[in-house]
Amino acid sequence: MAKRLFVAATGQHRGKTTCTLGIVAALVRQGINVGYCKPVGQRHLSIRGKMTDKDAVLFEEMLQFEVNPDIHSPVIIASGVTAKYIDDPSQFNFREDIEFAADYLEKNHDYIVYEGTGHAGVGSIADLSNAQVAKMLDAEVIIVCGGGIGNTFDRLNLNLSIFRELNVPVKGVIVNKVLPDKLEHVRYYLEKRLAQINIPVLGVLPFDQTLSFPLMGTVVKAVKGKMIRNSHKLYNQVEEILAGSSLEIDEFTVLRNVLLIVNQAYFKEAIQKIKSKALELGIEEAPLSGVIVTGDGKQDVWDDKEDITSNYLEENQIPVLTTKYDTYDTVVRISRIEVKINTHTPWKVRRAIELLQENMDVEGLF
Repeated sequence: MAKRLFVAATGQHRGKTTCTLGIVAALVRQGINVGYCKPVGQRHLSIRGKMTDKDAVLFEEMLQFEVNPDIHSPVIIASGVTAKYIDDPSQFNFREDIEFAADYLEKNHDYIVYEGTGHAGVGSIADLSNAQVAKMLDAEVIIVCGGGIGNTFDRLNLNLSIFRELNVPVKGVIVNKVLPDKLEHVRYYLEKRLAQINIPVLGVLPFDQTLSFPLMGTVVKAVKGKMIRNSHKLYNQVEEILAGSSLEIDEFTVLRNVLLIVNQAYFKEAIQKIKSKALELGIEEAPLSGVIVTGDGKQDVWDDKEDITSNYLEENQIPVLTTKYDTYDTVVRISRIEVKINTHTPWKVRRAIELLQENMDVEGLF
């Protein structure tokens, strides 16, 4: 019988996929025949005419399998499904679909890692909460939670209660995104408090800035931007933001993957400053990931494409977009981006695996 592990979280954006990547990679490294499944998904795309959770696609290359929606992403709770389920549950075969996938994986793998969705109660509207699915699969659970002490424990205890209610065994917790200078402090007190309720801390992972870097395509959506130039470069990575009319660029000693946010009135001046600073620092490649030309926050249509041109940007194929938002609102919207690991960010996949290797005895876990 294959061993089964269910990776849950205390909420969205806790790093569940990041930790799942590291766990799966550790199993593969030990030569274990491991299978992956996202039993219940929400964020999806279409593969061979069927809805498939995006996370399943992320694991396709690592485990060298061809994504089969029936096996690796058996249930998708798309828009409108919950209302239909409440009206008539009999039109859905969610449980049977998950059990079919589990039976297939059981026959073909020695270890199966199931990835949950959101917090422990997500999916309960359709009788498919993380706890209910883990119980159905007879899987041990690892819970990923955000870094901290008080708030972290409160959220964790709330989620644990749902698993306790169904007598689902919790193997332990991974504490993720802890500020590096707080790492040992958080580790000490969470281990001490969680030991009192017999829950081990399996790992404490530091916050890694590189995992929060968005792609230009994500930025475009966040600011409701309109592409003006070089739309084929939306996979450019953004590491720094340089914003405002004053452009205190002299404060930068390193220029790399910079997103320039500037009002149209200062556009040409800003580009010239970037060129001069790059030359001063001896940077051969253009340091810009992209340029956002901002409006006044009031007019939906305001930009003049003829004024937003630059040989420098064209020569280096730097994407340029406009937004109706002013510079301040644009920066705020970008700061609120929740960045997900996906197939377009291979460096994040590698770093996610490294983080678990460096901060958790993953091999010892098994």
